[in-house]
Amino acid sequence: MAANKPVRITRTARLPDPVKIGRYLKAPELGPRMLFFSGGTALTGISRSLKRYTHNSIHLVTPFDSGGSSAKLRKAFDMPSIGDLRSRLTALADENITGNPEVYKLFVYRFPSTGKDRDLLTRLELMIRGKEALVAAIPNPMRRLIRNQLGYFREAMPDDFDLHSASTGNLILAGGYLNNHKHLDPIIFLFSKLVNVLGTVRAVVNNNLHLAARLADGSCVTGQHRLTGKETAPLASPVSELFLSGDPDTYVPATAEMRKKNRRLIEQAELICYPPGSFYTSLVANLLPQGVGPAIARADCPKIYIPNLGHDPEQIGMSVEDSVLTLLDYLKAGNGENGKLLDFVLIDSKRGNYAPPLPGPALQDLGVDVIDTRLVSKQSAPWYDTELLLSVLLSLT
Repeated sequence: MAANKPVRITRTARLPDPVKIGRYLKAPELGPRMLFFSGGTALTGISRSLKRYTHNSIHLVTPFDSGGSSAKLRKAFDMPSIGDLRSRLTALADENITGNPEVYKLFVYRFPSTGKDRDLLTRLELMIRGKEALVAAIPNPMRRLIRNQLGYFREAMPDDFDLHSASTGNLILAGGYLNNHKHLDPIIFLFSKLVNVLGTVRAVVNNNLHLAARLADGSCVTGQHRLTGKETAPLASPVSELFLSGDPDTYVPATAEMRKKNRRLIEQAELICYPPGSFYTSLVANLLPQGVGPAIARADCPKIYIPNLGHDPEQIGMSVEDSVLTLLDYLKAGNGENGKLLDFVLIDSKRGNYAPPLPGPALQDLGVDVIDTRLVSKQSAPWYDTELLLSVLLSLT
């Protein structure tokens, strides 16, 4: 008997497809494996809505951020960034009674931004002892597991570590990272179980690396927080090339390779999305590790890019078409596969505020089609409407 062979079929998709969407709403545990390359907070709202339709979404998150509260942890423990991982894990957490609401409350708690250092340290030590109210409300054995991770963090915490505005979820992840021989996957797995994450969240790689960019004026900028225009002055010159660095302040060439299990997640996806967000530091950063492009090429599913609305400080002078061509350049880098890397660009030309001009014939010559449909509502303007956006993505699975 001949071995089973895959058969490729094509179909016409209805956008949106109310029958398909209704089916996913009724049985999200059987929902599609939609994979998102994303860091940052741009996908937080989408993730909170997405878990109503599927519990099988996959989120590959960049660990290269160097700003915010994650910067304190990176400096103290020489570790990858975990802030975006924690944010995505909590966005996908089961917030119903079937989840663990007490654990969720603790994981999203932040220490006060003001107050004496000694008082903040006392609160952390009360958490470790299980005497602080948020921790005491959690039943065992979960409480014991959480206390252990916080204990590992406290044991390694430098004397001058600043707890002001610290995310408890970040401290738990950091403690678990240190407890597991500086490996992220075990504590991400435990975190996911504790809050019943309705999806899969992983760092695209576990490497402790940073981002660096060469600008059009010939200068080099190192450190993610110096590229976004949020914590420092916006870039004055366009980005020419983004790459990895072994140092947060001085460019030290570095490489990283995606692990096999993450490559398998990509290859088995039913839809791959390059979502809106900081173009270079949240999206392109995820494509830099070796093996990402080939895994995408091998995935036999729709691959969709959703351009940013409004102004992204990282995309100086870039039109939507420029963004697509740049995205393809990074996807093709080091890619020896012949598979498709991008199928569709999703826009709302009537209501969306895009950097002109909009995509033209050049994309069709590359085999990339533009889907122009309603994605912005009166309520969501000037941004994408989460439900409209998800209805189109879900209909394409």
